[in-house]
Amino acid sequence: MVFKNEQSFEDALVNLLISQKGWDEVLDNPSEEDLIQNWADILFQNNKEKDRLNNVPLSRSEMNQIIEQINGLQTPLKRNEFINGKSVSIKRENEEDTLHFGKEVSLKIYDRQEIAAGMSYYQIARQPRFTKKTSILPDRRGDIMLLINGMPVIHVELKRSGTPISKAVYQIQNYMHEQVFTGIFSLIQVFTAMTPEETVYFANPGEAELFNKDYFFHWADFDNEPVNDWKQIADTLLSIPMAHQLIGFYTIPDTADNVLKVLRSYQIYAAREIANRVIKIDWHEKDQLGGYIWHTTGSGKTLTSFKSAQLIAASGEADKVVFLMDRIELGDQTLIEFKSFAELEDEIHGTDSTVDLINKLKSDKPTEKLIVTSIQKMSNIREDGIGNADLEQIQAKKMVIIIDECHRSTFGDMLARIKYQTFPNAVYFGFTGTPIKEENKKKDNTTATIFGDELHSYSLADGIRDGNVLGFDVTKVATFRDIEIRKSVALMKAKAIDEREAINHPEKSKIYYKYMDKKEVPMVGYKTKDGVYRRGIEDYIPQSQYGEEHREKVVKDILRNWVRLSRDGKFHALLATNSIIEAIEYYRLLKDNPLDLKVTALFDKNLDYTGETIFKQDGLVEILEDYNNMFDQDFSIPKQAQFKKDITFVFGSIEPGHNGS
Repeated sequence: MVFKNEQSFEDALVNLLISQKGWDEVLDNPSEEDLIQNWADILFQNNKEKDRLNNVPLSRSEMNQIIEQINGLQTPLKRNEFINGKSVSIKRENEEDTLHFGKEVSLKIYDRQEIAAGMSYYQIARQPRFTKKTSILPDRRGDIMLLINGMPVIHVELKRSGTPISKAVYQIQNYMHEQVFTGIFSLIQVFTAMTPEETVYFANPGEAELFNKDYFFHWADFDNEPVNDWKQIADTLLSIPMAHQLIGFYTIPDTADNVLKVLRSYQIYAAREIANRVIKIDWHEKDQLGGYIWHTTGSGKTLTSFKSAQLIAASGEADKVVFLMDRIELGDQTLIEFKSFAELEDEIHGTDSTVDLINKLKSDKPTEKLIVTSIQKMSNIREDGIGNADLEQIQAKKMVIIIDECHRSTFGDMLARIKYQTFPNAVYFGFTGTPIKEENKKKDNTTATIFGDELHSYSLADGIRDGNVLGFDVTKVATFRDIEIRKSVALMKAKAIDEREAINHPEKSKIYYKYMDKKEVPMVGYKTKDGVYRRGIEDYIPQSQYGEEHREKVVKDILRNWVRLSRDGKFHALLATNSIIEAIEYYRLLKDNPLDLKVTALFDKNLDYTGETIFKQDGLVEILEDYNNMFDQDFSIPKQAQFKKDITFVFGSIEPGHNGS
């Protein structure tokens, strides 16, 4: 549908919201005074009982008390805390209330849980009139404001068909520059710029100078397909219950950055899926699986996981929500971030020791429900001598355990102790950017077999498309010709030593020629229209294919292009490998190079002595000795070192203490 002017677009949007999307009433062309009186009427309806307003309406002076409190809140972050604080206190000045005159009373203003029910009012203010700060400026009117319980919490700026969305954003920014969003209008939490063809939404930045297009989000559906058509936006983002939930649950006051944040659509879907899964859990059943969230690195998993944990804790469906990190220092960092997102200072709890963790798990205090700790402390609960009575007391609780970067610890001994020995009745959820799927399963397990179904995904491709993750330029350098790789796979599948054996053996010949045929087995796997994955040659390549010959060609290519790609040494470079052993092999090939590049390897300090232990230790000793000799240092292997399976290999111009090292 094409709208030639804003008025016709506004008419269509308001009619749709009122007739089908849960909004109750339209206020036409209200002034700020009109909106304040409207709010006073709603506050009276929701608080008329004897111990509050005693059936006596609020006076204008009493409403002024509330407006003064709002004006004292300097940022949208503080106003978000005001709205979600549920209540506001005033001193009764209406003499008709003889019971409370001169006394303080508390008024309920908003309840995030009362969605489309209870005492929630949903109104639309059309063409609200702003108070001018100077007579020199022209009169200003907004397009649409969405009011919940009388408070304008979402402002929608409209432009006609064919108009760039940037013009709607600029209009909002210009209003803010003219300081029209004051008084009751300062309660706006989310701005929505909208044309019939495109919509962006963003949290109120508080000042015109703080507008940042990086935080303008497009809405998307559950499968991350962008949603821009105005009817679909009305059906989702601006509808009830979504608009109510957006303000009550999916705006985050971040005290660390002192800004208000609003979740992206995929973060909302993920947090909601986890919360809904917990609601459906039958705590009397054993071995119930939670699920996992596959969101790419850089997509804001910390904020998503916090909101998931907070929603579960607030729902009352679990006694304890434990957020597990696989490294202690990451747990400390996450605790700081979680506390910055928390609405109450004591809402999030860290743990100083395993004993402290046990005490917090035993506690029945409502304020000690959400705990951030490390997988090490959690796995040591039995080893640190917890008594049977204490353990049984904790095990009897309804416990949800959320694990960050679960791909790193999914198959480790520590998680196995937690999941199968210490807390077998807990329900586990995982967050990961790189899940273990069927095609790369470990120990016959995948992320799904450990945690349960994939609840939501947001891929690297989605992140790059949306601008949430930086894109990258892939240049493929072949170390083997396709025909050589295909032949290697065909011989492996036919279980033949060479081509002659494969061709001259009837059964082996059928298999050999099947894999040599591009139509039978493509080079790259793909999904059919039915969603079935058809494997390609690349899915069958054995690890042995990437042996010494392959590594030598990789090193040759690095050295051949180093001067050009590094801008003659101005940049460092990273080489990622899939194992410690392979990194050591690359290190030995690169360390004595003709370009005199300084090369080293980085290992996680938590090492796991499994597999090729001697080879790994010898390699690490060699790397540290070379580094010490190169820079006159004295590094050594920590006594409690434990190898992990993945490392990052670094080569280039390295200096001690430099970020690139």
